[in-house]
Amino acid sequence: MKAWWRNLVLFLLTVGSTLFIGGPIYSIAILSILVAHEMGHYLASRKYGVPSSLPYFIPFPFFPFGTLGAVIRTKGPIPDRKALFDIGALGPFCGLALTIPALIVGFLLSDVMDVSQLPDHSMSLGNSPLLSFLQRIVMGDLPPDKDVILHPIAYAGWVGLFITSLNLLPAGQLDGGHIIYALFGRHSTIIFRLTLLGITLICLIYNLGWLLLVILLFFIGYRHPPPLEDRIPLDWRRKIAGGFAFLIFFTAFTPIPFPTLAVGLPEVLRSWLHL
Repeated sequence: MKAWWRNLVLFLLTVGSTLFIGGPIYSIAILSILVAHEMGHYLASRKYGVPSSLPYFIPFPFFPFGTLGAVIRTKGPIPDRKALFDIGALGPFCGLALTIPALIVGFLLSDVMDVSQLPDHSMSLGNSPLLSFLQRIVMGDLPPDKDVILHPIAYAGWVGLFITSLNLLPAGQLDGGHIIYALFGRHSTIIFRLTLLGITLICLIYNLGWLLLVILLFFIGYRHPPPLEDRIPLDWRRKIAGGFAFLIFFTAFTPIPFPTLAVGLPEVLRSWLHL
């Protein structure tokens, strides 16, 4: 089977898995965001002559997303920090260019309901500062006894923002890891260690659901392969863009994405001790 057939089959399976989880509107919206994100990486790689694969989409026909995102394999060395920054940053920026409109349109189409009338099977979602800001801009301030029933487009926007924030984690081969290395070179290992410490504390104190992410970050490690030319620093425009990328990360990250499912270490200890 040719390589592009594998990409196509995985994409079609992801179409099916997202249809199964959220229906056609959600599937179109979330796949549009994911395609924009991955094509940002792919086109930036092509611009700098870095060999890379087409996106491999990852189907996951289970709650809550219907997909585990997509990845692109880089098959050659990256020439310099400028190329590394552009390849790392263009994905989240392109995905965000569709995520923000999806949230705005989705909020406009969403319903507001009394909390007492919410269906028993409804799922509570965590709000990041950026999400709360956009919701307030579109829908205004809601009283405490009201809640929002997200339209499928708004839910796709929520998922897109969640995925974008995870990709911008300044670690290893993640997009944020590329950006941090392009900005700070070998000093980026300090930032990675601080990131790992922060995620570990969030995991232990607030939400053990991040345990898999902590394990993955340990497995990925903090070492980032340097580009071929590692001495020339970034220009000021890319430094500003890098600052914007991490502003997005800090405002889009949701420490407790699923509040009803979150369990912190203190709760686990209390349950073990029957306190």
